[in-house]
Amino acid sequence: MKIIIEKEKCIGCGSCAALCPKFFEMAEDGKSHLKGSKFDPKTEKEELEIKEPSCAKEAAEVCPVQIIKIHES
Repeated sequence: MKIIIEKEKCIGCGSCAALCPKFFEMAEDGKSHLKGSKFDPKTEKEELEIKEPSCAKEAAEVCPVQIIKIHES
């Protein structure tokens, strides 16, 4: 299972970090950061392999710009 954030489209509202601090935090640039993730500069996406989505699904649902995706492998 994988969490993916489209970093360039983040508006920095902070709802993901407030709902799910286990996986999300706000970075110095004011945008969401996926803790422990790998950043791909070509796609400007952060990806993190996880076992259970727990609160990440809720964070994806409340994101006002829908940039958080949960992919089941």
